Amino acid sequence: MAPKFGTSGLRGLVVELTDDLVADHVRAFVSACPVGSGLWIGRDLRPSSPALAAAVARAAREEGIAVTDCGAVPTPALALAAMRAGAAAVMVTGSHIPADRNGLKFYLPGGEIDKADEAAILSNLGRPPAGRVASLAHCETAGADWVARYVAGFGSDALAGLRIGVWAHSAVSRDLLLRTLADLGATAVEVGRSDSFIPVDTEAVSPEARAAIAGWVAAHRLDALISTDGDGDRPLLADAAGQIVPGDVLGQITAAALGADVVVTPVSSNSGAEASGRFARVVRTKIGSPFVIAGMEQAGGRVVGYEANGGFLLGFAAQGPAGPLPPLATRDSLLPMIATLAEGARVGGVAARVAQEPARFTAADRVENTPTEATAALLARLTKSPPELAALLTRLDEQAVATDMTDGLRVTLASGRVLHLRPSGNAPEFRVYAEAETPAAAQALMGRAFALLAAEFRPDRP
Repeated sequence: MAPKFGTSGLRGLVVELTDDLVADHVRAFVSACPVGSGLWIGRDLRPSSPALAAAVARAAREEGIAVTDCGAVPTPALALAAMRAGAAAVMVTGSHIPADRNGLKFYLPGGEIDKADEAAILSNLGRPPAGRVASLAHCETAGADWVARYVAGFGSDALAGLRIGVWAHSAVSRDLLLRTLADLGATAVEVGRSDSFIPVDTEAVSPEARAAIAGWVAAHRLDALISTDGDGDRPLLADAAGQIVPGDVLGQITAAALGADVVVTPVSSNSGAEASGRFARVVRTKIGSPFVIAGMEQAGGRVVGYEANGGFLLGFAAQGPAGPLPPLATRDSLLPMIATLAEGARVGGVAARVAQEPARFTAADRVENTPTEATAALLARLTKSPPELAALLTRLDEQAVATDMTDGLRVTLASGRVLHLRPSGNAPEFRVYAEAETPAAAQALMGRAFALLAAEFRPDRP
């Protein structure tokens, strides 16, 4: 995977993320974009992240930019701290991708970069170092401040009496999740801590991880279990039966709990927001938080955004059960997990609260290690040749009634289900999404489609 730069930042194989390449992108960023009071830096727990963070700091200081190092912190905690300081930020993380890869996420003082910022950064690559020297400071409170935000909004007894597990794995958020649960009154039980990096995609949880989660919930008699991806901006929540709640369902529940009027969400999220009738408007976008943020800015008012991976963006000054929740228009994991747990506590559990949502559920997985040219060719065949698409759907015992090419190929089926196919924008992967009336039906449709599409990328395919 050659390093690639986009609105998700810079990503690539660790061996190709050289100090010179990192420095070039940092120089381009601080030249093309406002940095406010300086640059704040955070990192995940990958073995390569400390060295990459050091390279970012050196490059910024050589440009005369004051640097504040927050150490190992979740992405939303770093973003919150930097925004409060009126500073830009760089998070060193590869998110959910394997440990042999890593990357940089760029933030302006007001939030994530957008497409215009991306173009400006690309046009500034190749600048020579300025040769200056700026200060280096350290911040030890970014994680604690992230936790305190939600304790203030929900109250110290919001989860009182609940026994909640934390799948620690290698998430940079793991200790803060344990602290959050304790500060909200729950009994926190840690499981599955790992000293080596484990890539966890909250939108495509592996069967092995699902089985482990169900086992932990049963063995420890848990009311729920929570976790995040590697950098802590995507939530994972399982109910008392060990069933994972899809990220878009977490988004619907949280949006309703906060009294949002407008929901902005990508085409990959399920259609429950529309079916619920709770919101004045639902806006659909391409996949990626920059597109969601752009939609939120255009909508204004009491607006929120969320993605199918569960990352939640709060676009207005909301009121929690115990106090205010100021806007935070960057993808966050804590808010949707806490809001759903608190809502579940009112009605007899997470599963009972999920059951109040429209019966629309998604499942997703990714075919890994798929060359970009191969994924583009497959998608082109399916979009430009109706017989090719019909043949694929026939093998799934389905027929198309409508297609949407906002982002990839989203097909509404005669059964009322949905199949959505798209290449990943930041990794060599081909994403497969399915929506259906039950979690089992969504998983079954996704699994069958996944098997057929994975076969398309086999090296021995004629």
